Amino acid sequence: MSTDSSPSTILLVDDMDDNIAILNAVLSPFYRIRIALSGEKALSIAASANPPDLILLDVMMPGLNGYQVCEQLKDNADTRSIPVIFVTAMTEVEDERHGLELGAVDYITKPVSPAIVLARVRTHLALYDQNRELARQVNERTAELFNTRQQIIRRLGRAAEFRDNETGNHIIRMSHFCRLIGLAAGLGEKTVEVLYNASPMHDVGKIGIPDHILLKQGPLTADEWEVMKCHPQMGADIIGQHTDELLQSAWAIALCHHEKWDGSGYPNGLKGDAIPLLARIAAMADVFDALTTERPYKHAWTVEAAVSHIEAQAGSHFDPALIDPFKSALPEMLRIREQFADRHGALDDIDGIALPANA
Repeated sequence: MSTDSSPSTILLVDDMDDNIAILNAVLSPFYRIRIALSGEKALSIAASANPPDLILLDVMMPGLNGYQVCEQLKDNADTRSIPVIFVTAMTEVEDERHGLELGAVDYITKPVSPAIVLARVRTHLALYDQNRELARQVNERTAELFNTRQQIIRRLGRAAEFRDNETGNHIIRMSHFCRLIGLAAGLGEKTVEVLYNASPMHDVGKIGIPDHILLKQGPLTADEWEVMKCHPQMGADIIGQHTDELLQSAWAIALCHHEKWDGSGYPNGLKGDAIPLLARIAAMADVFDALTTERPYKHAWTVEAAVSHIEAQAGSHFDPALIDPFKSALPEMLRIREQFADRHGALDDIDGIALPANA
């Protein structure tokens, strides 16, 4: 890939030395030249760590012909954006149409005119540079929007925690626990990233629970408990239904993280696989952190007692298939638990800033 201070790289692909020599003489005063005498070699160079900025490709070659090379280049996500210009003695309109249909940007017939070759190469390099710059700007903006969305989700999650008898560290620990259990369960990297970023919203519905219930120090009455059990549906209503995968997952986790494997959970009494997998993982992470954390209404359980409880609840509260991943992830979960312990104050995992507990 060229920079402002270095010439673009052109890959010349032809099995005839004479044809390579002609194109090299025309282009080498202005560009860095690489040469491939076969289609196979051209594909190898194009897929290397330093791919060319443009390819001039002969059609009639032994082994892989130019059309086959172009087709393979366009089928590969790493090489499909490289512009290809066919340079060939095949002059029929049908030949040119076929080459352009395969994804080539231009078609030059032999014998070549040096002026035409230079003009076409300059034009398509300029377009390629513009497309790359546009893609860079789009990717940069997309990353900014994704980061903003993550920030909003975590701030909403923290808002719910600040209304509860917990520090904001709960959502940090819990989201890390979710990520670790998801990885141990074999979820793909993208799914794990969605789980990590969606899980902080699990208790956002607590925003809608009255203070006299949410902040009550003693046990809840039956009527108060029925109100408390409304917070998953409230959370789902706050997040809403979206086509965006991250918000879809946040909605499902908020709604279903109190469902139980045996169907005895709430708000909808879902059972087994009817409970979304990400919500099943979030439920386990949430309970483990709640058990091992001191709250105004309870002492912290030991890790051993919490693990024993979760194991005992396999098949009733928790998905039995998640017990082994949970135990596999446990050593790293304990490291996260120490790193984000409440005694350190409320920590901001997003910005790396320590905030006072009442911020």
